[in-house]
Parts: sequence; structure tokens; C-alpha cells
Amino acid sequence: MKDYYAILGVSREATQEEIKRAYRQLALKYHPDRNPGDKAAEERFKEINEAYAVLSDPERRAQYDRGLLGEPELRMEDLFDLFGQVFGFRPTRQAPRGEDLEVQAEVELQDLLHGKEVEVAYARLVPCEACGGQGGQRAPCPTCGGQGVVETYRRGFFGTLLQRSACPHCRGQGFLLKEACPTCHGRGRVAREERLTVRIPPGMDEGHLLRVPGYGNLAPGGPGDLYVRLKVRPHPTLEREGADLVYRLKIGLAQAALGVRVEVPGLEGPIPLDLPPGTGHGEVFVLEGQGLPYPHGRGRGALRVVVELSVPRKLSPKAQKLLRAYAEEVGEEVAPEGFWERLKGFFRK
Repeated sequence: MKDYYAILGVSREATQEEIKRAYRQLALKYHPDRNPGDKAAEERFKEINEAYAVLSDPERRAQYDRGLLGEPELRMEDLFDLFGQVFGFRPTRQAPRGEDLEVQAEVELQDLLHGKEVEVAYARLVPCEACGGQGGQRAPCPTCGGQGVVETYRRGFFGTLLQRSACPHCRGQGFLLKEACPTCHGRGRVAREERLTVRIPPGMDEGHLLRVPGYGNLAPGGPGDLYVRLKVRPHPTLEREGADLVYRLKIGLAQAALGVRVEVPGLEGPIPLDLPPGTGHGEVFVLEGQGLPYPHGRGRGALRVVVELSVPRKLSPKAQKLLRAYAEEVGEEVAPEGFWERLKGFFRK
């Protein structure tokens, strides 16, 4: 059996007042609200409540002292009920906070290089001016007497426990409407069109949300937040992969074989690039620092140039002759001259 006296830090001869005083000090110290996410503190809080539940009841304490009382099975709701009774807590009705909203902002890819201010338009709920946000004429709820909570008693491990919950009649508001406001139809809020300028930070990822505190729906408990979802319009030549950009460069056979200086599009203008002789299809040239900014100002990504070999579908007779001479020079076997024309004529027959 657990030593409940040691858990509370009192002697076996402690009075009920000493036991209660020790419990109050320890329960406040290890309450889960003061130690969020701390499993050890949660277990300690449970032990402290177990000990007090037994030692504060003279009959159970006597059974425990004689070794006749086993360790109880407890639920966290029982522990909180006991805690509330000892400290005399009553739940306070908190006015609801306004709902969060989401709106979309569109920018060009170039705008993400330095960031940009954009204006967004959206509708949000604000207090009705006609009724002052009251929804109409109010009267105290007869079920809860305007308190918003009702009290019930239930039996648990600790005996009869007082449980408080939101009033089901007024849904915890504490009042009922005698006559609804004709403007807001009793809701207390109306929709209003808003325009807001927000700054899109450099390098922000598409689809990510930018939080603007306090610009959501308004309610008695305070405003909600506005979340701006980013959409980037497609660029005519550049693709985005995180902070990197990709450009697909098409070159001809002669350019690939002999090398060429080209210009590739960048966010700040054309960028010269030298392709060496023998450049192959699918080769990638990385231009560091020519991409988008990394979040939090950690430099920029790269521009990756992917080479795509463009093979001509139609050649002039002179070009065909030159290519055949090249194939003969390097020992490449190609179709005989006029082969495809004869093949097409065969199928037409």
C-alpha cells in the first residue's frame, strides 16, 4: 500500500486541518494547469488526491490505518471534482471568442523575391449596431437564474460530488431572448465587408497560412484571427521546388555538340550560361543564389537549368546531307537516303 501520510508530508497523528492544509499546498503545486505536458506532475497530482480522499474521511482513514483499505481506481474527473470542492471553485462563464477566418491572396512568383504587400477582401461578423450586439431584448434564464451553469450531484469514489455544467436551457449564456433584433435576427452579429493590406514575406511557400491576429470574426470574448492562404500564379517559364527554381532549356543538336552561350530567365533578369561542348540531354546546371529566399533570411535557393535536347522533325535536303556526312565521319549507322519515303509508298499500295 502507498504511504498516504508520506505523500502529503504529514505525521500519522496529523489533525484533519493539518491534512487539509498540506493537501492544498501540494495540489496547487502539482495541478496539471500549472504543469502542462508534465506526466510526472500529473501522476503526483493523482497521488496527492488519492491520499487526501482517504485521510480526509475519518472512516476510510481508520480502515487505511488498519490495513483494510485497498488502493482505489480513480478517474481524473474525480480528482478535479475533489480539488474544486476543497478550494471552493465555481466555473466562470467566459464569453466565446470570435471564429477564425481564412482568405486567399494571389501573387506572382517574382513577388516572393522581396515580399509584397497585397490587399485582401473578405466578410467578417461584427456586433450588430442596432441592438448593441445583444441580439434583442434579454431576460435572465429561469433554469440557471442567469448564472449560465447548473449544479447536479453524483456519487463517485469520494462520495457525493457536486458537478457544475453549462445550462442546457440557455446553453451557458445565462439569458434568453424575449424579442429578437430585426436587423441581426437575434444573432447579435452581422456580416461586414472588410479590406485589409497584409505583407507576404519573401520566400513564403504556396498553400501556407499567414496569421493576422485579431482580424477574424468579432465576439464578446474577443476577435478571432484571420489566416491568409498564399496562391502563386504560374510563371511562364520557371517552376518552383521549395526555394529552388527550375528552368527547362531546349537546345539543338549542333548546340549540344559544339557548346553555346545562352541566356536563361531569372527573377531579376536574364542570366548568361555557357554550355560546354558535348552537353547531354537531361544534364543539370546549378546556378547558386538565383532561386527564392529561404525562410527567416538564410540566403537563397538555386536556379537549376535542365537541358532538353530538341531533335528536329523536318530537315531540308542540305541539312540531311550534312548530317549524313557527320554520321559517316563518326561511324554512326543511319537509314539509307529515301528509305522512309519508299516505306511510306509501300504502305500506300
